[in-house]
Parts: sequence; C-alpha cells; structure tokens
Amino acid sequence: MAGVTVVDHPLVQHKLTLMRRKETSTASFRRLLREISTLLCYEVTRHLDVTTTRIETPMMEMDSPILEGKKLVFASILRAGNGLLEGMLDLVPAARVAHIGLYRDHETLEAVEYYFKAPEDLENRLVIAVDPMLATANSAIMAMDKLKERGARNIRFLCLLAAPEGIARFQAAHPDIPIFTASIDAGLNEKGYIIPGLGDAGDRMYGTK
Repeated sequence: MAGVTVVDHPLVQHKLTLMRRKETSTASFRRLLREISTLLCYEVTRHLDVTTTRIETPMMEMDSPILEGKKLVFASILRAGNGLLEGMLDLVPAARVAHIGLYRDHETLEAVEYYFKAPEDLENRLVIAVDPMLATANSAIMAMDKLKERGARNIRFLCLLAAPEGIARFQAAHPDIPIFTASIDAGLNEKGYIIPGLGDAGDRMYGTK
C-alpha cells in the first residue's frame, strides 16, 4: 500500500501476537507495548539525516556519523500514545515531546480536542506522531491538523495497528504524511474498532476496563 510501511520484523510480529491475546495482563501489555515501540521507532527513524563529526577513539582520530539538524519531536496523541512514547524515548532520550489531547465521542465517532502542548519551532524539526490505533482516523487527522497549524512541515505517523478505512481517510486528508505500522488489519466493526485488533489499547494499557 503506497505511503504505508508495515514493519514485519519477526520480533515485532511476535510481540504483537502476545499483545492481541485477550488473556494478556495489563502489566504484560504495557511492557510489550514499550518493547514494540522501541522496535517501531528504529524503523520510523531509519532515514534520518546524518553528518560527520571529528572524534578521537582510544586508537586514533576519525570522522564519524552523527545525527544532523534539530532534535526530533515525538507527538503523543493522548492517552494511549504515551504507551508508544515511553519506548521511543528509551531509544531517543534527547527527543522533544508534544502532547495532543483528543478523545473519541462514542456516539458520533468524531475526535474532540481538550489539550495541546508542543515545542515552538516545529517547522524546523521532524515530528513523529504516535497513537497505537489508526481506526476511523478521526483523531489522527485532527492531530495532524493541529501540528500543521503550529508549523510542522515534516511529519511521520506511527501506529501499532491500522484499518484500511482509517488509512484511506488519513491519506485523503494528509497525503504528505507517511504511515508506519506493525499491521494492517481486516477492517472496522460497527462501533469503529479495529478487527481482529486487540481491543482498546488505552484501556488495556492502564487497566481501566
């Protein structure tokens, strides 16, 4: 699917299977989400710009690769996005963090904003937005709208699962933003949840249901 990268690494797929199991405990789900997010972060940052710097090893001087440009921004779509955020910060601890508070109205399935906080200079940074599920895409589309309003121009979207319907709506609204995911599932049920999916990621991560 154009514009979508499915991370099919065996470790990613193995951990995803464990997360899908309904008997997986809250503690195990949270740990697995942190582990899988680190692996997904590795893929979404694969083509970062690098330059070289002169360093001295214990043996000699050399020109060695180093990341170029301003520090990344990880934009967490609350609340479930924080589960991916933690593992990504393990890999890139110097990254800046934005928080986008949205919730889904269960009657209309529309996204409602309640919070937004981000670094000021988004236009000069790569922004990686994270949310475990790309289902109806209502929340993701609104989040991308908000990031662009604040100046973001280089954005990537990272999720754990995506539905074909959500991908189509997201790409229609934001064709310039690539999607990275561990799986494209079959579709959505009548309540707008991904099937076969893994349930509500936020509820499973925080034990609220």
